[in-house]
Amino acid sequence: MIYEGKAITVKEIEGGIAQLNFDLQGESVNKFNRLTIEELGAAADQLKAAKNIRGLVVTSSKDSFIVGADITEFTELFAGSEEDLVANNLKANEVFSAIEDLPFPTVTIINGMALGGGFELCLATDYRIMDPKAKVGLPEVKLGIFPGFGGTVRLSRLIGVDYAVEWIAAGGENRADKALKTGAVDAVVEGDKQLEAALSLINQCNEGKLDYQARREEKKGKIKLNAMESMMAFEISKAFVGAQAGKNYPAPVEAIKVMQKHAGLTRDKALEVEAKGFAKMAKTNVAACLVGLFLNDQELKKKAKDWEKEANDVKLAAVLGAGIMGGGVAYQSALKGTPIVMKDINQDGIELGLKEAKKLLTKRVGKGKMKPEQMADVLNSITPTLNYGDFKGVDLVVEAVVENPKVKDAVLRETEEHVRDDAILTSNTSTISIDLLAKNLKRPENFCGMHFFNPVHMMPLVEVIRGKKTSDRAIATTVAYAKAMGKTPIVVNDCPGFLVNRVLFPYFGGFIGLVRDGADFQKVDKVMEKFGWPMGPAYLLDVVGMDTGKHAGEVMADGFPDRMKHEGTTAIDVMFDNDRYGQKNDKGFYKYELDRKGKQKKVVDEETYKLLEPVVQSKNDFSDEDIIARMMIPLCLETVRCLEDNIVESPADADMGLVYGIGFPPFRGGALRYIDDMGVAEFVELADKFADLGPLYHPTEKLREMAKTGEKFFG
Repeated sequence: MIYEGKAITVKEIEGGIAQLNFDLQGESVNKFNRLTIEELGAAADQLKAAKNIRGLVVTSSKDSFIVGADITEFTELFAGSEEDLVANNLKANEVFSAIEDLPFPTVTIINGMALGGGFELCLATDYRIMDPKAKVGLPEVKLGIFPGFGGTVRLSRLIGVDYAVEWIAAGGENRADKALKTGAVDAVVEGDKQLEAALSLINQCNEGKLDYQARREEKKGKIKLNAMESMMAFEISKAFVGAQAGKNYPAPVEAIKVMQKHAGLTRDKALEVEAKGFAKMAKTNVAACLVGLFLNDQELKKKAKDWEKEANDVKLAAVLGAGIMGGGVAYQSALKGTPIVMKDINQDGIELGLKEAKKLLTKRVGKGKMKPEQMADVLNSITPTLNYGDFKGVDLVVEAVVENPKVKDAVLRETEEHVRDDAILTSNTSTISIDLLAKNLKRPENFCGMHFFNPVHMMPLVEVIRGKKTSDRAIATTVAYAKAMGKTPIVVNDCPGFLVNRVLFPYFGGFIGLVRDGADFQKVDKVMEKFGWPMGPAYLLDVVGMDTGKHAGEVMADGFPDRMKHEGTTAIDVMFDNDRYGQKNDKGFYKYELDRKGKQKKVVDEETYKLLEPVVQSKNDFSDEDIIARMMIPLCLETVRCLEDNIVESPADADMGLVYGIGFPPFRGGALRYIDDMGVAEFVELADKFADLGPLYHPTEKLREMAKTGEKFFG
């Protein structure tokens, strides 16, 4: 044994060829934490000093190669100064460069995922052999940073500027065929032949058939573009990527700027440029928020995993109501491998649900994500029916009928008579109390909410709602089923609107108040989109549907009359009363027309202003800052109340629910992190400036106490 540690071992395997193997003890995946980097440096020293070694093969004993850096260490690391961050990166790069500079040829076998620092290590070796099912990439921009272990330096010299910009700025995972085509890897080889292929490459290098030193020097040298070519490549890339990423996500453009700066430098100087650029991005609030979201997501996954231990298997599911929503649930369940029975009371409903599933599957086939025969398999996993004959074998039912408590009550009671005593019943309700719906059930312990967001196939969140009598088994089984469907489940307690809609309607309340006080709804939309929302509140109401918005608003007003009941007629009432339901009938706050591709596009409709005149009490030109404050304060305060009322378990749950459920700007991290970033005391002070607008703007006593003591929601 040449070297033995807790993450890395090095041994001689054949004729002077060494194997450096990653197998981080106590972890299911390999990642670059402090320990692994230290051991890699020690292993490199031992390899350099070892006699009679004539080649190195780098491998992994895990299913993945290396999934990247240990992001749990980022919070502490990024809290340091820029100088400390630069020094830390350069120290790590000394290790990677030591591997690159070993006095013999080196080959990495990429047996699974090689992402971030994992792929950067692959780039440090002379050759890369990739499994056909593996994926490689540099996803750091998704955390508000960019590669800092030599990725911008080595990749731009290995595959050229254009491809390197694409890989780094998009942050995607690349399949073996693409990696081979671009030159990021040298061969794609099946698992049982990979070691043989690696040994063959090393032997060819030692026999002089392959010049590994030449390609190594090329990777360590300057980018081979003249001044004009370099300027054109980088300037065009910056313009294109900047337009795609937007100003709220600076890392992709900064990565290109860094590559442009070090294009004319050799490796060690180029790495210094990269380290400084990395440190600059790591100190941004965007990076802090995106890293925070990643860690929150990991916390959610851990909770879901814990619930799965208590869950019953869902081998057959059922959905009641085969409309767009029911068809979406059936599609998602069948696509992810759980067969499902789709029931409706008439054939038209069944056909609508099947049509929705077929439409989504056809799109996947058209994009090359699925073969036609796979589409047939998925459709065959959906069993349409008009009766309960197939329900005896069902493990979990999703009720997705009209959002009416009387209708849902009748359907749930009827369904309970036709399923096994241990089957789980769930309701896909967005606002109706789970305790209310459980009132007439014989087995309320087997019942909970399962709130999907529309469109089901795109929205990642599922709220799993616990009623007072809901059992842990029901929650666990529903969480496990949501996870099996590829969704992120968040367990919340019962209240009107649960988490997401309870928080969303105070946001709409802020919008209603602005329109009442004379704000131009188009300006409000533009300001909030500039703030980072995918769409402004008027546009969002049009997408949700004014009928849905009005109904849900009434439920919320009944549940929280002190702050969510509106006096008189509101802008939403006006739209609803004039049959302007939004995209459902092509007119709401905006008009909707089909573009060349047959998609709805919003168009300004001057008639909207005439219709709104009776509810506009005065004319005002609000500043962007006031619009943001009046929109965001109610949303943030209601999120605080949800946490204080134990509707959600943790700040992480609350923020992830808003990011996944209503598109809260990810680069801002969520409502509670937004308060933290502003400062709790500063946020309370801002809210107090708008106190005359009513209870929606009044901080809780606990939040005021946090402001006094300097407490934060995160860390």
